[in-house]
Amino acid sequence: MTGQIRAAIYARFSTDMQRDASIDDQIRSCREYAARQGLTVVETYSDRAVSGASLMRSGMQKLLQDGRSGLFDVVISEGLDRLSRNQADIAQIYQTLLFADVMIETVAEGAISEMHIGLKGTMNAIFLKDLAVKTHRGLKGRALAGKSAGGLTYGYSAVNKVAANGEPIRGDRTINAEEAAVVRRIFQDYAKGLSPKKIAEALNIAHIPGPQGGNWGTSTIHGNRDRGTGVLNNELYIGRQIWNRLRYVKDPQTGKRISRLNPESDWVITDVPDLRIIDDDLWKQVRQRQGSLKSKGTGVPVWNRRRPRTLFSGLMECGCCGSGFSKIQKDSFGCSAARNKGEAVCTNKRLIKQTELEARVLDALANNLMDPEAVKVFCEAYTAERNRLAATATHNRAGIEKELASTKRDHGKLVDAIIAGVPADQVKDKMIALDDRRKDLEAKLAVADNPPAQVRLHPKMSQTYRERVAALIRGLAESEGMEEAREALRGLIEKVVLVPREEGSGLTIQLHGALASLLMLATGASTHQVARMASGAQNAKSSAVAEFQDYDIIDKLVLVAGVGFEPTTFRL
Repeated sequence: MTGQIRAAIYARFSTDMQRDASIDDQIRSCREYAARQGLTVVETYSDRAVSGASLMRSGMQKLLQDGRSGLFDVVISEGLDRLSRNQADIAQIYQTLLFADVMIETVAEGAISEMHIGLKGTMNAIFLKDLAVKTHRGLKGRALAGKSAGGLTYGYSAVNKVAANGEPIRGDRTINAEEAAVVRRIFQDYAKGLSPKKIAEALNIAHIPGPQGGNWGTSTIHGNRDRGTGVLNNELYIGRQIWNRLRYVKDPQTGKRISRLNPESDWVITDVPDLRIIDDDLWKQVRQRQGSLKSKGTGVPVWNRRRPRTLFSGLMECGCCGSGFSKIQKDSFGCSAARNKGEAVCTNKRLIKQTELEARVLDALANNLMDPEAVKVFCEAYTAERNRLAATATHNRAGIEKELASTKRDHGKLVDAIIAGVPADQVKDKMIALDDRRKDLEAKLAVADNPPAQVRLHPKMSQTYRERVAALIRGLAESEGMEEAREALRGLIEKVVLVPREEGSGLTIQLHGALASLLMLATGASTHQVARMASGAQNAKSSAVAEFQDYDIIDKLVLVAGVGFEPTTFRL
């Protein structure tokens, strides 16, 4: 080669080298190589602390762009692995530069040909895979020992220790008292009914730094329950470390890492009781609330669901077309279909002010939604359905008893296996599943043994209901418990139907109550239980209806404002 040949130098170091001076060393080595070959260096390109497993590097992208523009004739690098360690990527680099009549030479291998691309690319790919396997094996060893096998979790501090040989001991943690108090606050506030958004706002107002030192966000708190992300889903807070729940792969198009959920059989679960921050009761309360927060008919979890913006958002329905009522003006609601789809779908363009709607509905809730006659009908229907299910359970008793006996035998075999020396961790999940099934079968037998049910209306039920609704309405004006009161009140309503009056310009409001929720409140259920009902789906098979289980009859009953009560009429 002659001095007229223009050369570009490329250097890179990845995080496994951890030395910024490595870039200068590589460039110096490449310049010396260029001088020996009589090449003129016209440009240098570099990427600092970037993995060679991806092409999405600024220096590499600029080199390829300039190479296509004819800025240089040859690329010099210290070694082929500096250009890339990915077999497909190194082939793409080679083909791109070859198309632009640009050669590749390295200090280690000399002029690069197709043979180098195939051989070295394969060797580099094997190196990356082997490195990943060794790293994974080392991290698994840490996880099995109860040590940190990843980043440091909020609520804990790293413990710096040194072994006898002077090497640092990695992975030990201790509870950070200040951060642990914040974790407990988050769990307690959520269990009380506060939304992740409100919790984050309160923490930011108090100037409490988040896990990365910045502000708190909603997703940081609620995360994703299935993937174990977010403060509320981290089982380390109850002394249970789960490692290898997720794996990360690089998208070949973008170079970005994408997380994927591993099979549960691949998880490494270790008990670390000394790292417990949250007690079991509080953890269960949070889990129960998370389980009930599902969007109606979709099963969408709370972290993917928009919370209602106003007290009765999502509950209002047009009496003409059945569409929802939404905010049309700053302080007024109107039929969405009439506004968005025109008169061919709905002609109801009447509006109702938010303050007026909420005042009248709350008044009706407090005074008109516990009609004794409607409750009597419910009690009779519920009694009949409960007895039908009990009769069915009795008929199936023999099969239930047979399965229960088998379940107990299988559980006993696992206990014997542990006594014989089988590690408990290998059979723990199976034992838990069998024990849960045993409890379920015993509950079914108990139902079969119960005498015919009889549900009666307590004389003071209506009075108790009115007193508790009044307390909930007062709770809307208080910061403590406001969210729970709001959800509980929504849980008492099946829907609010707004019908244009035949005369005048007003709207008639027909308030439909969710009977199961009304009875829960009237018979002493906690406000928290009633609040959970609203979060799932307005009276649609909510897990919060502990007193009524999943009997279909509950879902079919609607209590309309009582006998002799004319629906409230608003004149606008």
